[in-house]
Amino acid sequence: MKHLRLFIIMVALSAAFLYGCKKEEEPVPVNPYNGRTFAIFNPDKSYGTLTDIDGNIYKTITIGTQTWMAENLRTTRYRNGDPIPQIKPDEDWPGLIAGGFCNFNNTENVDTIATFGRLYNWLAVNDSRNLAPLGWHIPTDEEWTTLTNFLGGDSVAGGKMKEKEQPHWVNPDPNATNESGFTALPAGMRDNSSGAFSVNCTFWSSTEVDNCSVWCRFLYVGQDGCIRYNPGKTYGFSVRCIKD
Repeated sequence: MKHLRLFIIMVALSAAFLYGCKKEEEPVPVNPYNGRTFAIFNPDKSYGTLTDIDGNIYKTITIGTQTWMAENLRTTRYRNGDPIPQIKPDEDWPGLIAGGFCNFNNTENVDTIATFGRLYNWLAVNDSRNLAPLGWHIPTDEEWTTLTNFLGGDSVAGGKMKEKEQPHWVNPDPNATNESGFTALPAGMRDNSSGAFSVNCTFWSSTEVDNCSVWCRFLYVGQDGCIRYNPGKTYGFSVRCIKD
């Protein structure tokens, strides 16, 4: 019995020693953009969440049969972990031959990036390394049409997609109701020929029209519409992803 008690004590001491020497786990880094958005979401809607490879957490919203991001993408890496180049000089943007991103007006303000997301060229959108988080993808032109048809058609869908309050859209904008919960914002664009920035609200699709252009969706101030048009691939536009 004495030897048994001694054995139990030795085992306990050994376990305590090993536990005390165990390397502490690295803390999970805090993403500085999470919780910093100033977008006004629809309080009557139930939002989900999505996390990308950078640890950005986004609200998501189900509209009809589809589930969309309710915030603009702001990742700086592809799904496989490869970095997406950040392009700041205006003159460097139009001639890009690979994927790139930028912040509107090249801001580094955390609140602005958290609210409006980042702008991407279509080469980043179309990259085989996947810009969208796992389980999500860049919407096709057909998927955008499914959304706008569910909201009543192109002529009225935009108003139902835009943020209702007007800290970001021109005040007042009576056409902005956000009844869908999509919470679209005028996050800006980057020009395809000069690299200059301007206020805009355009979203990429993954559907090419031809070698030079892509189907996109455009929302504008004071109007209800969600316009389908086909700009060039070297613009910088916002990205919303849709669930697989």
